[in-house]
Amino acid sequence: MHLKCNLILVLALLAVLCLGRGNASELDLNGVPGPGMGQQLAAHLAPSTPPKIQEAAALAVITRVIGGRSSQMFQVQVNKLMALRSFKISKLKDGRILLAGWDGVSVCKAFHHYLKYVLNKDVDWFKMRIELPTNLELPNVTIESTSASPIIYHQNVCTWSYSFAWWGFEQWRRHLDWMALMGISLTIAPVQEAIWTEVYTEMGLTRAEIDAHLAGPAFQAWQRMGNIRGWAGPLKPEWQRLQVLLQQEILAAQRNLGMSVALPAFAGHVPRALKRLHPNSTFMEVQRWNHFPDRFCCGFFVEPTEPLFNQIAESFLSRVVSIYGSNHIFFCDPFNELEPPVAKPDYMRSTAAAIFESMRAVDKQAIWLLQGWMFVKNPFWTTDMAEAFLTAVPRGRILVLDLQSEQFPQYELTRSYFGQPFVWCMLHNFGGTLGMFGSAQLINAGIGAARRMANSSVVGTGITPEGIGQNYVMYSLTLERGWSDSPMDLDSWFRNFSLTRYGVKDERLEQAWLLLKNSVYSFGGQQKMRGQYVVTRRPSFTQEPFTWYNASEVLDAWQLLLSSKAIIPLEDDRYELYEHDLVDITRQFLQISADQLYVNLRSAYRKRQVPRFEYLSAKLLQLFEDMEQILASGRNFLLGNWLEQAKRAAPNAEDQDNFEFNARNQITAWGPEGQILDYACKQWSGLVRNYYMPRWSLFLEDVNVALRSQRPFNGTAFKLKVSHRIELPFGNNTDIYPLEPVGNTWFISQNIFETWKGYSKDSQFLHNNRLSVPLKLGPK
Repeated sequence: MHLKCNLILVLALLAVLCLGRGNASELDLNGVPGPGMGQQLAAHLAPSTPPKIQEAAALAVITRVIGGRSSQMFQVQVNKLMALRSFKISKLKDGRILLAGWDGVSVCKAFHHYLKYVLNKDVDWFKMRIELPTNLELPNVTIESTSASPIIYHQNVCTWSYSFAWWGFEQWRRHLDWMALMGISLTIAPVQEAIWTEVYTEMGLTRAEIDAHLAGPAFQAWQRMGNIRGWAGPLKPEWQRLQVLLQQEILAAQRNLGMSVALPAFAGHVPRALKRLHPNSTFMEVQRWNHFPDRFCCGFFVEPTEPLFNQIAESFLSRVVSIYGSNHIFFCDPFNELEPPVAKPDYMRSTAAAIFESMRAVDKQAIWLLQGWMFVKNPFWTTDMAEAFLTAVPRGRILVLDLQSEQFPQYELTRSYFGQPFVWCMLHNFGGTLGMFGSAQLINAGIGAARRMANSSVVGTGITPEGIGQNYVMYSLTLERGWSDSPMDLDSWFRNFSLTRYGVKDERLEQAWLLLKNSVYSFGGQQKMRGQYVVTRRPSFTQEPFTWYNASEVLDAWQLLLSSKAIIPLEDDRYELYEHDLVDITRQFLQISADQLYVNLRSAYRKRQVPRFEYLSAKLLQLFEDMEQILASGRNFLLGNWLEQAKRAAPNAEDQDNFEFNARNQITAWGPEGQILDYACKQWSGLVRNYYMPRWSLFLEDVNVALRSQRPFNGTAFKLKVSHRIELPFGNNTDIYPLEPVGNTWFISQNIFETWKGYSKDSQFLHNNRLSVPLKLGPK
């Protein structure tokens, strides 16, 4: 068994090193217009994987999706003479469907197109296996398509902590298959801790000094960007080595399909202990991030113009390329939510130039992948500052991810990033929070607007959520719109989404999704959406819940979904998606109802209406019970699975407690004293019963005591009490939670519907965060 595992790892490493070198020709994009720049960039970054290997990888994806008959139904062909990022579907004389594409990803995109738009079947993050009838006659079609986006990108550095933290290769394999089906051609590979340990050890740091720098397994994303250090560690060497092996497996699978992968470069953030070894070098203390205490914040930033910077950069990046291979693209973010130490254009110019040259010293063909998040709503980045930073790198050698184009597009403010290529991205989600939300119309229009903009340098489309596993419809829409050169007919697209999701064409299901399109997925405001609703926020009287749609539309969609049960057979492979959606829309309506109850609770408190306050309190606690019950019936809404995955990911038994602490702390306190409390909150069974509901119960009890004793409620005292009684202890709790769903989703949802349908049918929020028709419940 050990010999077999070692052989697999050796083969994976060889694949990474041999296939990850990419195109070594010189890249000069000066004077190249936007569309041509995207084509050249994509070709430059493409791995040199032989077509036969890509064909085998693409066929393996298809086999995992539909089963062992794939080769009897489909033939695949990678043809580099085809247009870049294009595919062609046709029928062979033997009855099989030929899927031809420019690379393995394009072949998989062709398969997904046939699956969805010819066979009326679709995949989902939670549903990657499709059952096809054994006697299926494959329809004869001829379809040709070329992506309007030379680059289609996926991932955010934070996704690796909020969603991927505990994944093994089995989960990664399913996700990589999904990425290929969606046509994703560029992503990142951020695992680097074992490499840094080697670099720092060689430089003379002790194990204790390195441990004080590296954060725990659920918080590595922010340690890598210099925001925190050491929190929730230590990070054991065994875990670091296992992560490198996992990253190599992922890279091999990605490049076998023709995907390009950006590797980490040195941004300048180092352990504080390095000053002991280099007292004469210039170090800047990084500013405090989100009030983290001294022990876990404020690492050092090495000035990029210092000789030490180049020494560290070359040592690190040469090891990265040796271990992972290279597609000539490297990512680093020196100032993610951190203010640069000097506010002068000349400093920004020299800093960017030095960082890029450190990449170029290791790889002459290097391209710098930069998250544009540092420019978003940050007054530091004036036009002069941003232009100095971005134009310090030759045109086309820095690729910017415009991280939240659907709401805060920076390419408009920076005049298309001063000519540097960029990717239009939908961020959408922060912290992996739940809650139906999206901006379908803005996305549909925004991608085209970026392409049509004068002197546009857009070269692709991407999705950059901090966490996945929610609102799948928005990601499916964005990726399809990114491939398409024309806008979608949204009504038709949502109707078809219903058909391919459930496998049946039904007016009720279509109408349900159209109602959701016009309500929860119609957001067009400037508010910062962070997924923190009344049910998941620490109780107080300072919250201002708002929404942008009529709650009755969600209620109507819920009723339509409930009424459609009979048309989706229980044994059908689509039924699990139907159940998932029932849980989600039930949860959504309860979330809205909690917001409405809260507004009335606050009103009752301010008017000193004790009987009404007590009545509403009981209703809110009943709502939490109902929410817990519906979530417990859904496989994808269980706290137990998140905690169990964390413990299984631990390299040995003695590390399981710390891994579970990491998992618990991230989704609750997010820091030693609740520094980013509830940022990554989850509406999951287990959390509702043992975390959110106890907080509200304690709050309502304290407020009621204050009302009855005719004294003001002490919000400051409550914060301390709830923090020390519920929030911080939850991180060290050892309660065990179910790993399997409990109860019949449809019956539970139907009962909750009958209970709550009358409470907020006519309620609606205004855009100014106030209820237009406050919900009146209970005694006056």
